Amino acid sequence: MDPVSTSAAAAPLVLRNIGTLVSGDLAAPLADADTVIVADGRIRFVGRAADAPVPDGAAVIDVGGATVMPGLHDNHVHPVIGDWTPRQKQSDWIDSCLHGGVTTMLSAGEPHVPGRPTDPAGTKALAILAHRAFAALRPSRVKVHAGAVLLEHGLTEADFDDLAAAGCTLVGEIGISGVKDPAEAAQMTRWAQARQMRVMVHTGGASIPGSGVIGPDFVAEVQPDVAGHVNGGPTSLAVEDVADILERTTARIEFVHNGNMTTLGAMTNLARERNELHRVVVGTDCPAGSGVQPLGILRVMATMASTGGIAPELAVAAATGNTAALHGLDRGVIRVGAEADLLVSDAPLGSRAADALGALAIGDTPAVAIAVIDGAVAFVKSRNTPPATRTISYTAR
Repeated sequence: MDPVSTSAAAAPLVLRNIGTLVSGDLAAPLADADTVIVADGRIRFVGRAADAPVPDGAAVIDVGGATVMPGLHDNHVHPVIGDWTPRQKQSDWIDSCLHGGVTTMLSAGEPHVPGRPTDPAGTKALAILAHRAFAALRPSRVKVHAGAVLLEHGLTEADFDDLAAAGCTLVGEIGISGVKDPAEAAQMTRWAQARQMRVMVHTGGASIPGSGVIGPDFVAEVQPDVAGHVNGGPTSLAVEDVADILERTTARIEFVHNGNMTTLGAMTNLARERNELHRVVVGTDCPAGSGVQPLGILRVMATMASTGGIAPELAVAAATGNTAALHGLDRGVIRVGAEADLLVSDAPLGSRAADALGALAIGDTPAVAIAVIDGAVAFVKSRNTPPATRTISYTAR
């Protein structure tokens, strides 16, 4: 079950005078287009202004030569219920991340629930509750896919039938809950994957009480869909350990902000050299001991582009289309028919860079000027990123 929309259908929207269109598609990351048209929450046209079938009464974003890219996907968050976190005693953290360009979040488990149950029935009930709560209520319209079941002793194959029937599609990072034996984790992983659930394994050093150190041998035995925060959550694996995971599994490797930014650059280079950037996804791992990171995805992209030897548009694809492909989401790539979750971004005021991609390339945090979710403008000025260099305007209808 996808998070539901809580607002009426938006009026048609035209984004014009686009300087650079970053598609989010790793295979074709830049599109030859200066205009995007949105209607009924979907992208209806991507191309040149001369060919654009502009609908009557459309709202208009004059991008002013800035950059348009897909809304960012955070592959690693730890929500609870609603837009608050007991870990940091903070409200509105999801809204804050929206102002860092994040329009989709994927849960890696709800371990910070006070008094979190660890018996099979309670574990299953928590996952279903979190999934259904976020499916019914979207904080600031962000699409939060929650209810990642945390593996505990005693869960049976029938429990995974129940979870799948309730719409749960995620298994929280293995290693932060009760199941720590790789053979037991592998059995539950097979049950989950047979039901099209995506499974993540914690890697690296311990992150919270009850977690442990997990290396490539554990990952190879479990064969998850994602090796979580390989650059640290917060303590990093060695680069050679990540190479071992890439060799011995088909798992995606995840880069996060709540980790080691030096090894993140080295691991980006590793994926590039192996021609396996398609296996990279991006998250923040927040809220965590290091807090809430509203600009975390932007910072990971900037580190990948400035220290990882890749073009910045490929870093954008890792944080959008790659994650959407992993989870089977109809967004994350700017193409006709896809859900219209978009960002207007630019070089931050005062940067040496000429545009958003140039900012990423030198390690600056780009400005997010406007966010669009399901074709409706979510905000017209980020409260968390620096302001844009260019003049970008929005005319509502």
